[in-house]
Amino acid sequence: MSIITLTSDFGNLDYRVAAVKGKILSLKPEVNIVDISHDIQAFNLIQTSYIARNSYKYFPKGTIHILSVDSFHHKSRKNILYKADGHYFLAADNGLLSLIFFDIKPEAIYEITLNNRFDDIVNFTSTDVFVPAAVHLANGGLPEVIGRKIKHAKELLFPKPVYNESEKMIIGEVTYIDNFGNIISNISKDFFETMGRGYENFTIKFRNLSLSKVFSSHTEVVSDWTRETEYHGQSAAIFNDSQLLELTIYKGSKKNGAKSLFGLNVGENIYIEFS
Repeated sequence: MSIITLTSDFGNLDYRVAAVKGKILSLKPEVNIVDISHDIQAFNLIQTSYIARNSYKYFPKGTIHILSVDSFHHKSRKNILYKADGHYFLAADNGLLSLIFFDIKPEAIYEITLNNRFDDIVNFTSTDVFVPAAVHLANGGLPEVIGRKIKHAKELLFPKPVYNESEKMIIGEVTYIDNFGNIISNISKDFFETMGRGYENFTIKFRNLSLSKVFSSHTEVVSDWTRETEYHGQSAAIFNDSQLLELTIYKGSKKNGAKSLFGLNVGENIYIEFS
């Protein structure tokens, strides 16, 4: 059975998510529709890229992903289809797909031409463009039938950490804050280990705070499960399941997690000094 996933900044209060699902089911009642998230901050492409990048790989090859973020219709802006890593991705040509695949070259890029005739009116991109294109693919149709192949789409630069040789320091930044208030950086485990090779110690610095150890998981923060309650509220750094440096409060939440207690926001710097 074909799978179509939905990711949007529509929220769940308004009609838009229901409209997209209704249009899909009208065209292909037997399709499997999966919601990834509809709570993305309006027009937030960095947040979208983190969620999409870390979720799509768990779906079967051939899954079709509709990314309705910053997707409202503009006559001067293309809508595009990426074929990448064995999946299909439909989005506005706003740079989002380049953020998701900053390190993976797409197999092909298409400008969706379904609604390019002079008598076609696009009122809502997701239902009028993305859904017919997705259903075409779900029916086994070729991308070439609904679009024309192009060489390039709009590109945005994903923020990457840098290493300052003279200061012996990695300079990264906060790129995402999750539902538990955990602060995720753009510093990968591989980059950390490569830059820190040959050094015995390191200090993670942010705001006026610092940490000197990285755990391999949230639960590793607790060394003695019989005294687990003593660790509630303990701050820690880990490499999360995406292998990115994360600042966390053990069993924290939105109200008392790392975001609220550390006061860091997306875009702020995190430093790792080696010695």
